[in-house]
Amino acid sequence: MPLYEHVFISRQDLSNTQAEGLIEHFSTILADNGGKVVEHEYWGVKTMAYKINKNRKGHYAFLKTDAPAPAVQEMERLMRLHDDVMRVMTIAVDAHEEGPSVQMQKRDERDRGDRPDRGDRPDRGDRRR
Repeated sequence: MPLYEHVFISRQDLSNTQAEGLIEHFSTILADNGGKVVEHEYWGVKTMAYKINKNRKGHYAFLKTDAPAPAVQEMERLMRLHDDVMRVMTIAVDAHEEGPSVQMQKRDERDRGDRPDRGDRPDRGDRRR
């Protein structure tokens, strides 16, 4: 079956247990349609870049799923109809990454890529002051 990753944002005035309950609710919808949730993460309340439906913050949740396309379409349809869900994003992936997502890793554990640390900068004596 195809692999998908979903992120959805729910209203900020929900409690943490209600927001985590939405994860379970949509997981059962997916399971009823022949799919399964491989892993899920609750990222907590985060500030958004812009207001959505007069909300500045929202509860973020992340799902890794293994499901047929009709099951994912049904889950997305029900997410968009749900009053507490403000935004949904689903992408198809070739393989799920192992371990926690970047949002759940501590800042010092994240891979910084090819960016050098501030202390390892080359000499900048040739620059004008």
